[in-house]
Amino acid sequence: MDYDGVGRTVRNGLNFTERGFGVRAALGCSDRGHTAVSSLKPREIDWETIFGKEGARWFHTGGIFCALSETTPEVAIEAMECARKHGVVVSYDLNYRDSLWRSFGGKKRAQEVNRRIAPYVDVMLGNEEDFSATLGYEVPGTNDHLSALDPEAFKRMIGKVVNDFPFKVVATTLRKATTATRNDWGAVCYYEGNFHQAKNRENLEIFDRVGGGDSFASGLIYGFLAGKDAQWAVECGAAHGALAMTTPGDTTMATLDEVLHVMKSAGARIVR
Repeated sequence: MDYDGVGRTVRNGLNFTERGFGVRAALGCSDRGHTAVSSLKPREIDWETIFGKEGARWFHTGGIFCALSETTPEVAIEAMECARKHGVVVSYDLNYRDSLWRSFGGKKRAQEVNRRIAPYVDVMLGNEEDFSATLGYEVPGTNDHLSALDPEAFKRMIGKVVNDFPFKVVATTLRKATTATRNDWGAVCYYEGNFHQAKNRENLEIFDRVGGGDSFASGLIYGFLAGKDAQWAVECGAAHGALAMTTPGDTTMATLDEVLHVMKSAGARIVR
């Protein structure tokens, strides 16, 4: 069968996901070619106004954006340089997607781009595959299918990572996919020399797993922006990610009250 061109060079930007069920794994297809954001070039966005005048406190981007074209990594670096100049926190989700990098130099190019970006990052997010594929770090103890991650193995890898890059925070979700619809779910966060681990939710029922990682990131970021400590932030991220996977699509539908409810380990009894 000929390659159908799915990736960053063709058609219009969409994301397709087959949710999977039981032993049938979820299947994602990132079809991002010709999106407006992929055509962005440096000096097209007034970062000085955003960070210097309007008072933005946090800038977040990631590996999917930087895989869209030759110019998007340059836009990300331009934004990060300006953000750091104004004391704005920079976070980055490594988010490796093979189908996006395939026509852009593959893993070798992904590592070149991401290792160039990493020195600008304060808060680095990613799972074991992300750190391996995009930064070249091996996580000891993971199996060939990346179906489970030992928190202790991740901690050992982080010890190496923070010696190479000036990250203030490194965080990841901990997922063991027993089936497509039942996962163990947790998270761990490195901050100021200490590790903070969220409650592990065994046999979490999954409706649509897409968006769990992004929702973890936004919950973690919310915690830090709200002035909470690292343990609260990682618990917030893990709870928000769990909730996001109970609804269809990759955009969270959870409210702050719902996240706080789950953080308190409250049950699923109906709220009237």
